[in-house]
Amino acid sequence: MSKKIFILIVALMSISLIGIIAVQVYWINDAIASKQKQFKSDVTVALAGVSEAVKEKEESQFTIKYSKFFENNRYRTDAEMKSFLWEQIDTTGREKFTFGATILEENFKIPAGFLNDDEVILKKYSGREDTFHSRMIKSSNPKEFEPVFDEKRFSVFKDYSNLERQQFVSLFNQSKRIKPINQRVRNRELNLIIKEELAKRNIVQEFKYGVYDDGLATSLKSGYFKIQPNEGFYYPLFEDENGNSNYKLYVTFPEGKKELLSGLMSILLLSIFFIFIIIVAFSSSLYQLIRQKKISEIKTDFINNMTHEFKTPIATINLALDAIKNPKIINDEDKVKRYVNMIREENKRMHGQVESVLRISRLEKNQLDISKEAVDVTDIIEDAIEHVNLLLQDRKGSIKTTFKAISTEALGNEFHLTNVVVNMLENALKYSEDKPKIEVITESTNKFFIFKIKDEGIGMSKQAQKNVFNKFYREQKGNIHDVKGHGLGLAYVKEIVENHHGTVFVESEKGKGSTFTVKLPLI
Repeated sequence: MSKKIFILIVALMSISLIGIIAVQVYWINDAIASKQKQFKSDVTVALAGVSEAVKEKEESQFTIKYSKFFENNRYRTDAEMKSFLWEQIDTTGREKFTFGATILEENFKIPAGFLNDDEVILKKYSGREDTFHSRMIKSSNPKEFEPVFDEKRFSVFKDYSNLERQQFVSLFNQSKRIKPINQRVRNRELNLIIKEELAKRNIVQEFKYGVYDDGLATSLKSGYFKIQPNEGFYYPLFEDENGNSNYKLYVTFPEGKKELLSGLMSILLLSIFFIFIIIVAFSSSLYQLIRQKKISEIKTDFINNMTHEFKTPIATINLALDAIKNPKIINDEDKVKRYVNMIREENKRMHGQVESVLRISRLEKNQLDISKEAVDVTDIIEDAIEHVNLLLQDRKGSIKTTFKAISTEALGNEFHLTNVVVNMLENALKYSEDKPKIEVITESTNKFFIFKIKDEGIGMSKQAQKNVFNKFYREQKGNIHDVKGHGLGLAYVKEIVENHHGTVFVESEKGKGSTFTVKLPLI
């Protein structure tokens, strides 16, 4: 996969993920906003119902209270009878139509003290309506000369309740202007009405309320109530005939947002859960994609490097075999032995390279038997230095040892620990320019044996320090064969050290060298 295609795929996947999350967040916010809007609408309608219910209840109580005066004769003062007569005669059709109405107006005096006036007069209206219709018809008997009349009479008794109601409305409007609000509606009564109106709209949350008169608090409130700016809802109370009112009913919900979100909690949790799954799936896919690309690059690098490492020994072996087949050389025993020895060394070299790959593979599959016993780590280090002494002399380098460790015994495998130190020393030799200068330092604590291998080589970058212990990793740019190796040595070091319950890490600076530190638990 080319780099451009890889970047394009990652970019498209990222845009898709961001788009999915953005849409999901948009729908969540929209659901919350819709819920809040619906809640606000329901509360406003409920408060309008409260205002109407309080007003109707007050009017009803007023009407019931003062309509009783009409039933008590002792409040009646005088009465006046008013009559109305209308008559129409049709001489041509010999018809007569008469309509008569009688209205009785009774006055009732309400005792002083109701309003600021000394007394109030209420009027009760009742009446009777009479309708008379007569029509002269011919007799069916021609011998009779007397006219025959067809007559119809109707009488209706009426109470003019609309007129009485207009009086009550007028009186009610006068009385409520001088009454304090706590006498017009009681606290407990208002609380109950609010609760009922909210319940009609499935709002059962705990609420607090307060009635304010031109911004000043009244005694109508639930406990300690204070208007919170930009919070709560309000609606006018006791509006007059023009829709004006000095009173405002404020209602707040202490747990409003919490209760509102609780209804959406299941949807919110599901949305968050699915967003989390999408992010995890995307991250895993992206990680696997990058990892596979990296493995592919490492694999190609390893094959190229391995091919190069085997190419030289194979070419040397072929040249040696061709030389041996030469008639001039085959009879020369010394030259034959030298070429055979060359073939053996090159074969041994290839075997060692294959063995290092197989050793890592067996170690990862736990197929490598690592028996442990008490060993002196200082002795192992000295033995490893002897192994690389010839390579060191060939490069005209030097190794300085500073053994400061007091306790040196650890539980480990001598063979593998020796290979660990040898690999680290060879790594220091390979990445040192000119004459290698290496320092081996040992220290000990109460629990750990610590040794450091310090070189003055080319060093490595921060990125290389993070990956240097990964299998097949090599930092070289350009020609990867400038320094021989397969990127397996330090991976083997890490596996063996961790198998011994220890840790290994590196500190390095580009152009100034590296320091590898190994900590092994003491017995």
